[in-house]
Amino acid sequence: GIGSMIVQVVEMLSMGNIFLLLLITGIVSLIIGMGLPTTATYIVMASLTAPAIVDIGGMNNFIVPLMAAHLFCFYFGILADDTPPVGLAAYAAAAIAKSPPIPTGIQGFMYDIRTAILPFMFIFNADLILHNINSWPQGILIFLMACVGNFAFASATQGWFVARNKIWEVPFLLAVTLTLFRPDMISSWIGIPHEQRYWAYPIGLAIFGLVYLMQRPRIPKDVPAQAMA
Repeated sequence: GIGSMIVQVVEMLSMGNIFLLLLITGIVSLIIGMGLPTTATYIVMASLTAPAIVDIGGMNNFIVPLMAAHLFCFYFGILADDTPPVGLAAYAAAAIAKSPPIPTGIQGFMYDIRTAILPFMFIFNADLILHNINSWPQGILIFLMACVGNFAFASATQGWFVARNKIWEVPFLLAVTLTLFRPDMISSWIGIPHEQRYWAYPIGLAIFGLVYLMQRPRIPKDVPAQAMA
């Protein structure tokens, strides 16, 4: 039927590349989600493409937990609600804000860019879904670093941390995001064993602190009440 045809087309276009498969799956989820509610989009995409994500990951010698594949489909189903040109949630927000729905949807999608990277992180860093995490301290550490990484990505994409970003500060914020979301990748680059990958976290936090020090002199000062009168 149409479902198996979609899977075949997605697999053909990805050419066995796991990243391309995820990218195409995300786009298809957004398109299907424009006409279906989130739960229905998840059910359709999870039943069709989640097994393909796991299988193609195995073909690339990359183990993808089934839970991560399902969360990937679910998150992009959520994003479909405020992705133009449909963006049903944007219409509700526009009615409340008394603003045009399409610009509202575009602005909402810009705010949601940070959410779009999370499904990819679930796939490439299974620690974020607490896969094979056996202790509370380890889980709390991963959660806190993921929050900081997401905050750094939002700062990079929205153009503001504690002050307006300079163009050269954006790569530093993106480096913080990569380091805190993918400590395994950073540790492999610098020769740290996989079991000690969390030592990459201080590197990301140090870069984040450096960006703060660069922006600190530019933090906007409070405007006196007399000046506003």
